[in-house]
This record gives sequence, structure tokens and C-alpha cells, in this order.
Amino acid sequence: MARAMKVAIVDDEADMRASISQWLALSGFDTETHASAEEALKAIGPDYPGVVISDIKMPGMDGMALLKRLMGMDSGLPVIMITGHGDVPMAVEAMRIGAFDFLEKPFNPDRMTDLAKKATNQRRLTLDNRALRRELSDGGTLMKKLIGASPAMERLREDILDLGQADSHVLIDGETGTGKTLVAHALHAVGPRASRKFVTISCAAYSETALEQRLFGPVAEGAGLPLLEEARGGTLCLEDIEALPNALQARLLAAIDEQGTPPETRIIAICNEHAPDKTLEDVLRPDLYYRLGAMKITLPPLRTRGEDILVLFTRMVEQFAEEYGCEAPQVTAQEAAQLLQAPWPGNVRQLVNIAERAVLQNRRGSGSIASLLMADNEASGPAMTTEGKPLKDYVDAFERMLIDNTMRRHKGSIVAVMEELCLPRRTLNEKMAKYGLQRQDYV
Repeated sequence: MARAMKVAIVDDEADMRASISQWLALSGFDTETHASAEEALKAIGPDYPGVVISDIKMPGMDGMALLKRLMGMDSGLPVIMITGHGDVPMAVEAMRIGAFDFLEKPFNPDRMTDLAKKATNQRRLTLDNRALRRELSDGGTLMKKLIGASPAMERLREDILDLGQADSHVLIDGETGTGKTLVAHALHAVGPRASRKFVTISCAAYSETALEQRLFGPVAEGAGLPLLEEARGGTLCLEDIEALPNALQARLLAAIDEQGTPPETRIIAICNEHAPDKTLEDVLRPDLYYRLGAMKITLPPLRTRGEDILVLFTRMVEQFAEEYGCEAPQVTAQEAAQLLQAPWPGNVRQLVNIAERAVLQNRRGSGSIASLLMADNEASGPAMTTEGKPLKDYVDAFERMLIDNTMRRHKGSIVAVMEELCLPRRTLNEKMAKYGLQRQDYV
């Protein structure tokens, strides 16, 4: 669910405050008004969930002083300044200090709405990055975010912590739905650039001309900085890098070379899709590929992650059951085997969707996990399936899932788990040791 954003309006003129607030409220914004800079500072703190629109000329503390205070408190807070007609030098100074943009009186209300939308979108991304960075502040929390105990996931977590500290550009490859964007955010969040901007754009979402302007400029008046400039000192994430036209690949390469070593702006490139008969080296020009691919992370497909599938699925159904206020569906041994054997062409994203639908089905008292898997696989067409595994592997995976679920449901109460699973204490202890389960993780 998207984070709700506020717009704080600061102006000493009551009519101006009311008209701006009314217009933005009609445009769907949650507004609050302040008659002075001093009053605004009492309500706006670090991590304020929104943006600020302030007049420059006010009695007492003026808008420029307010801007300086706000930038000192939270440099990532977007502040839109309202200037008098022809007062361009003051507006330029405000931009130098850190203002998001400015509006010159008399301004077009639609222009103000567009700026507010861009500012709130940027603020939402900034706060989400900060929240993610706090979550990833240590390895234990990182493991909770990137769920899985398979060797591939252990290596992925180690790679993120190692490469996050480096300055080199990174190339992230992997099938659709494997979590490449999450990994890009994590690389930024655990590194030394974490306090700087993380700017992202999809190379497949724009025409060549529009993409060139967004990346390199010149941008339309009031559209902010070109993204390479906006991300200066931080991270620029290029999603769908395989869609970057050849001419822009050359411009990007030139921009990278101009930065020198270490690069002022780190680039994380994400490859989402390319023709099955081509590698990413075939899609990108070689010199750009080797610049971006100096460090490379390839995310593992879900079908290769073994018991992680059951761990992820049970976590997801529990989360959705809590969200919808109903019981989580119980996974049978047969369904566990089907989950492990499914081809998962949509990977983790597909698993999350099926988990949500399984909860909704269970709330209605109809359907099965098997039917959801069959419908999904038929809709996605032929896909590579997992290789056959010994029966013991499926039994072990189901047994681990069952003990894990029961321990979490009873918050680590060994006695309650023994009673529900009809296991003597010694047997339960042996199985928990076998599957690497520890009571303290559930208390």
C-alpha cells in the first residue's frame, strides 16, 4: 500500500493558504496549513511524511530562512518555494540551497499540482529508501528481508553486504520476479552512499528522445534536473537496461568515463528480459557491458531454491491472512510437494500472488493451492520444470515447514508444539536440530 503523503502550506496570507489548500485537496492531496515559518517548524520534523510549499516573503522568519532550517534538518525534504513576479535571483538562490522547485506569482494551479505530485513521489521514494536502509542496518535484519536458507540466498546476502561497500557499478541479472529491484535498493542502503539519493528509471518506459532528455537533459522547464545530475553522489538505478538504445548506450558510456575512478555516481543496471538466444553481452555494446558488469549479481530462480519455496509461501499466507483478518490455509503434504515441483516462471512475484489468492480462497471456503498452481502455469505457457527429487527430500521439506509453522504459531512453546504434533520432546529436539530451527527465533 502506497505511503500517504501530506502537503504543508506555509504562507502568512490566510486567503492564499486557503486557496492553495482547497485546490490541492480537490486534486487529492492531504493538506495542512501554517501561518508562519515558526509554526511550520513545530509541526515538520525529520522524516516528515510529505512535502512543503512555502511563500518566500513572510514577516518574522522568511521563506529562505525556513528553507535553510528545513534543509539542515532533512536535506531530502522537497520544498517548493513561491516567489514574487520577476524575483528570479531569489528563486535561483533557493534552488542552490536545496529547494525542489519554485512557483512564480501569479502561478498556474495545474503547474502547482504537477509539482506537488512530483515532489510527493520523490518524498515517498526517499522515505521508502530510508525505511529499507534501517531494516538492512545489520545482517540479521537483512536475512529477514531476503528470506531463504538455500546456499544461493546465503551467497546473495553475502554479495549484497560485500558489493554494497564498493564504488564500482553493478549489473543485476535474473528472471522476472526474482527481486532484482529489491536487491538494487539493498545495495544502495547498506553502502556508504546510503544517505544520498537513489534515483531510478525504466529504460523501457520512454521513447528514445524522452529517455535521452530524462537522463542527460535538457529537461522541460520545471521538470527538475536530468537524472544523471539528480543522482550525483548517490546511485542511479537503470531498470530494463537491455532496452537502452544504442545511441544512448554511447552517451552513457561517455558519461561513465567522464566520472573517472571512483565514480561520483554509482550506476546499478537491472536486466529484466532479453531474447532466449541472446545473452546480455549480445544486447549491450561490449565496452558498456564491461563497465557496468565489473560487478555482477545473478539472482537465482525460485524453482532452484528448494525449501525456500515453502518458507516463503507460508510466510506470505500468514501475512495475507493477518491483513485480511482470516485463518491462513493449512498446506498439506501433497500441496507442499506440488509447490516444490512447480516451475514458477514468475518466481517470487508469482508465489506472492498465489499466496494471496490462496488466503482469499480459504476465506471463502473453496478452491485449492493445486488449482491455483495449475491455472497459473497454464496461463504462463510452457516453462522449465524442476528435476525429479527423491521422496525423502519432499518429506523433509514438508516436515521442516510443519515444525516451523507450529513453532511460530505457538511462539516457541515446546510443550504446545509437542502436543499438537504428537512428538516426544527428544524427537522434536532432534528434528529441530536437523533442520536448523532454534526456539529463541520464535519467542
